[in-house]
Amino acid sequence: MNIIVQTQSFAATTAVLIVGNNRFDCTLGRGGVTLEKAEGDGATPIGTYPLRQLIYRADRMDAPPETGLPCEVLTPDTGWCEDPADPAYNTKVVLPHTGGVDRMTRDDALYDMVVVIGYNDDPVEAGRGSAIFMHLARPDFTPTAGCVGLKPDDLRKVLKLLDTSSHITILPPRAE
Repeated sequence: MNIIVQTQSFAATTAVLIVGNNRFDCTLGRGGVTLEKAEGDGATPIGTYPLRQLIYRADRMDAPPETGLPCEVLTPDTGWCEDPADPAYNTKVVLPHTGGVDRMTRDDALYDMVVVIGYNDDPVEAGRGSAIFMHLARPDFTPTAGCVGLKPDDLRKVLKLLDTSSHITILPPRAE
C-alpha cells in the first residue's frame, strides 16, 4: 500500500495523508517540505521512500500494533544517531552513544509508535537529514522536526494497511 502526503505550500506544517480511500490530517516539519533536505532544517523531505519497519513502546500498549511491517520493541537503550560526523549517522544505535542522538523512549508519547521512513539510508549521506519517521502527532498538532505526525487512532488505521512493499510519497505543493 502506498501513502501519499499532499501539502498546500512549501511552508505548510500540516497536510493530508492519503492511504487508499482513507484521508487523515497530519503534521509535517516546522520547516515545511523541501527538495533539498539538510540536517537540522526542520523540513520534511519531498520524494518517495520505503517504509522500513515499525518500532513501538510495548510498555505503553496492551498489544502490539497490527501491521504487515516488520516490528521491533523500543527499549530504554534505543537511540537514533543524528550526528553527521558519526559513522552511525541516520541509524538506530544502542545508548549510551557518543555524538548527537535522539533517545527513542521519550517521556511524551510521540515515539510510542514509529514507522521508520527509508530516507537517506541507502546509502547514507552525511548532513542530508536523519531520523525521518511517521509517528504520533503532538496533542496540539504542532509541527514535527521533519517527520510526519498522525493522531493515535489514525496511525493505528494506517499501520493495518501497510506491508513490506509499502512506500510513502511526500508531494510538493500543486502549482496553481
